[in-house]
Amino acid sequence: MDAKQLVREIDEELRGRGTPERALHDRAYLKSERMHYGASVPVIRAVAEGVASTYPTLGHDEVITLAHALWATQVHDLRVTTVELLDLFGDRLGPADGPVIEDLLRDAGTWALVDGLAIHVVGRLVDRHHELGSMLDHWAEDGDFWIRRSALLALLVPLRRGQGDFERFSRYADAMLDDRQFFIRKAIGWVLRDTAKKRPDLVYRWLLPRASRASGVTIREAVKPLSALQRMAVLGAR
Repeated sequence: MDAKQLVREIDEELRGRGTPERALHDRAYLKSERMHYGASVPVIRAVAEGVASTYPTLGHDEVITLAHALWATQVHDLRVTTVELLDLFGDRLGPADGPVIEDLLRDAGTWALVDGLAIHVVGRLVDRHHELGSMLDHWAEDGDFWIRRSALLALLVPLRRGQGDFERFSRYADAMLDDRQFFIRKAIGWVLRDTAKKRPDLVYRWLLPRASRASGVTIREAVKPLSALQRMAVLGAR
């Protein structure tokens, strides 16, 4: 694989499949100062899947090299492609790649990149390599709110399935309940909401004594799957 040539090919395809109207919309919606081609997420995902299909035997180092080359373009659409490829080739990644993903998260600057990296890339890594829990512990106390958000969202998928480490999430969320940052408040509510779809009583017992501390954003998301009586109790306690 020639990473530079492949980046040029991906760039050409996404540039051709984007639209100026979507590019303008996406830049405004994301408050982005980066270049946007206006390719939709399904188009970007299809391009990434095409790369994975053409190069199914890419090794770890090649995946990381390609990810860095795409990310370095500073083009939003190519950065989204990076996230998709790291997800598709996630089985090539290991504990040593935690700092690599952290660097991307710190440079991302938007939920449109952070969330995919945190949920699908970091989440899968942590699920396979439990020793990375200590990395999340550090992230949960980081000064960068995108890193703190990532610590929360990395736990989402197993919790959504009715499994996962709710105790760890509880520690993180409890420490962040008073956080003034919208993206933290939203993430806590998001994880609680998705956890409650399988385990509403667990979320209810956790949320009720904290209702007076939790933000409106967190509460509104978290209570959606709860029973009417549980919602009334939480809202009353707030």
